[in-house]
Amino acid sequence: NKSFQELKDNILKYYESGGSHAFDHTQRVYNMAIKLSRGQDVDTDVIKAAALLHDVARLKEDNNEVEDHAEHGAEMAKIILTDMHFPSDKIEKVCYAIKVHRHSKGIKAQTIEAQILQDADRLDALGALTIARMFSTGGKIGIPIFDPNIPFGKVYPGYKSESTIHSFYAKVLKIIPDQFNTEKAKRIAEKRYAFVERFLKRFKEEWDGMA
Repeated sequence: NKSFQELKDNILKYYESGGSHAFDHTQRVYNMAIKLSRGQDVDTDVIKAAALLHDVARLKEDNNEVEDHAEHGAEMAKIILTDMHFPSDKIEKVCYAIKVHRHSKGIKAQTIEAQILQDADRLDALGALTIARMFSTGGKIGIPIFDPNIPFGKVYPGYKSESTIHSFYAKVLKIIPDQFNTEKAKRIAEKRYAFVERFLKRFKEEWDGMA
C-alpha cells in the first residue's frame, strides 16, 4: 500500500541503525500484527499505522530526551499522520494503541487494535529472536554472558540484572503466555516461551559440563 510505504519512508530517520529497537523490530511487529488481525473485526489501517509508529519515540527515550516513548510516540504519531492526511477519525485510535502498547506498564488495552499491537510487540520479546537480541544488547552494554556466583534462576524484582542469562529471568520469562490478549497470540507465545526455557536449560547443562 502506497500510503504505508510513504509512512515507513517518513519515519526511518527516527530509528537507530542497530540494537534491539532498530527498525527490523518494528517490521516484525507490523507483520505479526497483520497476522493476528486475520479473522478479527479490526480496522487494518489503524493496525498498520500503529504498528509502524509504536516505537517512533524509542530512540528519544534511549537518549533521555523523553521519559516515556509510548506517551511521546502517540503525540508524534498524531502530527505525522495529520501531515500525511491520514483519516482523522482513525488517528485517535492509532494514538491510543501506541500510548498503551508497553507491556512494562501493565495497561489493559480497551480496543481490539490496541490489544493486537500489545500482543505483536510482546511476542517479539519471546523466542529465538529474543535470545539473539538479548546477547547483542548484553555485549553492547558490557555485561557478562553469565555470572556463576549468582543463583542461576534468580528472579529480579525489576528489569536490571548482572548478566545476560540472568536478564532472561528479569525480563523475558515474566512475559507469561496467559497474559496475552488474543487466543492466537497466546498459542504463539506458548511455543516461544517453551523455546526460551529449553535454551536456558541447555545453557546451564553445557556450562556445568553436563551436556
